[in-house]
Amino acid sequence: MSSRSGNIQEHETRDRLPDCPASPLVPESSEPETEGLVFYHMDLYGSSERFDIFPEEPDGQGDRSPEDFREESALSSKKMQSTQEAGYDLGKEVEELAKMYGLDEDREKELELLGGHLGTVESKQPLSHTGKAASQGSLYNVSESSSPAQSQSIMPQEFLHEASQEEDQNKSGEEDEAQSHVCSREALSSCGVSEERSSQAVSEEEEAADVFCSTCKIPIRAFDKLFGEHKDHEVVQLDTAVESEREEIHKNMCKLEEQIAQTENFASHLEEIFITVEENFGRQEHNFEVHYNDAVQVLAQKYEEQVEALAEEKRKKLEALYGQLVTCGEHLDTCKELTDTTQELYLEKDKADFIKAAVTMVDRLEEFLKKEVNLELSVMPEFEERVIDFSEVEQLMNSLNTIPAPGAPVINPQAPNAATGTSLRVCWSLFSDDTVECYQLCYKPVSNERCGEEQTEHMLKVKETYCTITNLLPNTQYEFWVSALNASGISPPSERAVYVTAPSPPTIKTKKIRSCENAALVCWESRDINPVDSYTVELSKLTDEENGDIITESITGIPNCEALIHLQPTQGYRISVRALNLGGSSERSEPVLIHTTGTYFCLNEDTAHPLLAILDDGFTIACDELENPDCDLPIYDNSFTRCIGILGSLIPFPGKHYWEVEVEEDIEYRVGVAFENTPRHGYLGANNSSWCMRHIITPSRHKYEFLHSGMTPDIRITIPPRRIGILLDYENCKLSFFNADIAQHLYTFNSHFQHFVHPCFALETPGILRIHNRIAVPLGIAFP
Repeated sequence: MSSRSGNIQEHETRDRLPDCPASPLVPESSEPETEGLVFYHMDLYGSSERFDIFPEEPDGQGDRSPEDFREESALSSKKMQSTQEAGYDLGKEVEELAKMYGLDEDREKELELLGGHLGTVESKQPLSHTGKAASQGSLYNVSESSSPAQSQSIMPQEFLHEASQEEDQNKSGEEDEAQSHVCSREALSSCGVSEERSSQAVSEEEEAADVFCSTCKIPIRAFDKLFGEHKDHEVVQLDTAVESEREEIHKNMCKLEEQIAQTENFASHLEEIFITVEENFGRQEHNFEVHYNDAVQVLAQKYEEQVEALAEEKRKKLEALYGQLVTCGEHLDTCKELTDTTQELYLEKDKADFIKAAVTMVDRLEEFLKKEVNLELSVMPEFEERVIDFSEVEQLMNSLNTIPAPGAPVINPQAPNAATGTSLRVCWSLFSDDTVECYQLCYKPVSNERCGEEQTEHMLKVKETYCTITNLLPNTQYEFWVSALNASGISPPSERAVYVTAPSPPTIKTKKIRSCENAALVCWESRDINPVDSYTVELSKLTDEENGDIITESITGIPNCEALIHLQPTQGYRISVRALNLGGSSERSEPVLIHTTGTYFCLNEDTAHPLLAILDDGFTIACDELENPDCDLPIYDNSFTRCIGILGSLIPFPGKHYWEVEVEEDIEYRVGVAFENTPRHGYLGANNSSWCMRHIITPSRHKYEFLHSGMTPDIRITIPPRRIGILLDYENCKLSFFNADIAQHLYTFNSHFQHFVHPCFALETPGILRIHNRIAVPLGIAFP
């Protein structure tokens, strides 16, 4: 039998219906039941079991007693029995009603789309609608969570009324069964249509919209989607439509705010243009006046220059003529004097005196006559023709009707990555329509407070609004300002902006590097005079591939010139450092290689005794003689003065550390560890800040001591070690010594190390010690 069921959902504010035993009420069916739904047969409405499911009356029927309701149900049951006996086809009638109201099988998809809204709407429909729905199928689906009020609203009053009429007709027997069926259908149809219209008017006023029609762009009821004019339209959930509209409104509001901001900016720009027009007018008026004054001034200046030049030429001519005249006068005076002297000589009567005077006079006359007399004019009386150059005046006159001088540019702040260690890229802008032929960029280093000297200014002329300045000092601040130029003149200078060049690459101190199996301490120094902001350490693992040098980690924001880096054991790393300031990052420093195999340290030369030498490999110490030589040796403040010893670098890593010392049997030595503050004027092991193993050669045997605070246990070692292994364990507070060649444990200090320690080495007789580090702990070497 074909049937259509109505999906009833409860409202959130209603009480939930307790679970009722549905299994004895549902007839057996081969079709699978929908999950979460219970199906009831239409015949159930005519049985006494209906009261177990619908214990209460629907709204408007509260004044009827249960006895009355049972009587009506009994009559309905009898009527149905009579219709079945007469061959009444109930399924056919349901199909006719479904076609009459336009209910097809494809409505199931719409019911699924509407979901919960359908149940809510049907629970609110008047009795006429529920009756029509009842007539459209023989089965109803009722949600297990529907309320009693919802369940009671499903029972059609029209159906009960028709059942009562047909019962009366059967009793009277006045009409045949076929006519009663036709009348029943006509009455059901007419009554349902009339009550549907009235209930629609009431429901349209009382019910609220619960879905949104996307086609009509209005909120509607879910019932209108099924039976109204919106049945072919696309609908969505009302909450979804509300959220969508809110998002659309929010987008439009953002666009509106953006448009408002743009309009306000444009209005501000208009105000600025208005002010600019006034300023340009004043500037142009002032420009006319200045140009006219300049033209008159230039003419006056040209006149004065020509007059001054003419007067200067006159002065030079007169001075030259006067000098020549003075020279002629002096020459004439000399000639007159010689003539008078010669005449007096002729009057001399003494021959001897005459001869003497005549010889002298002849020599004087010959010398005078040898001099050439310039009888030509040194200058000519004519003056040079002078023409006034009016080109500058013409240029000024022509510029009156051309462009004004440009306004001041605006120099931009320093952009990221615009600097290197020796160059800066400077940019500026011109926020006006002035014509510019070129720009004049000036710069100088920012004066240092410690140095009061004024810095030299540099100037460049460029066509573009940017310029890259090279040959600068690293990590140095420079002050820049720019002016615009055209044929009318030069603009005022811009505000000054300070740029800074990037730092120089740091220099890693290879002799200060220390490492262990899981960490490394890297130290470097800055090559710049000015301080930098921070440093970045870049690590790359060493692989067998050709292009394996890939940055795997960067440690940024390091304020000091050292960094403790956590690494992975038994790996090789290439480490480099960059310096950073406001100008950007420096180039990478020269990389260093670090291997996390064992512990690595260097020897601290500042602590070495003057007689102790460090060979080229950096890990071999030697002593040739014990007596102080006559030559002066450098002595540092941190050097050992009595013990011929040296300290290694501090081992600042917790955990276990191992290194070995290769010794010779015929030398005396001390090896171990010591605090930084161990006394430099004493011996290693003779105080409470050092622990060491000492080898002494006696006439009878090799003696080994394990010294701390000057005390040693009584230990005899039968096999002299040639390679001593030293194992330090900070966490377990142990320091052990081994004969590394045979993996023999020699002695262990149990002491609480309050601070990190330095490896220490000393020679008491001439010889050498070779230190081996960056090695793994050999098999068999362990604490006892």
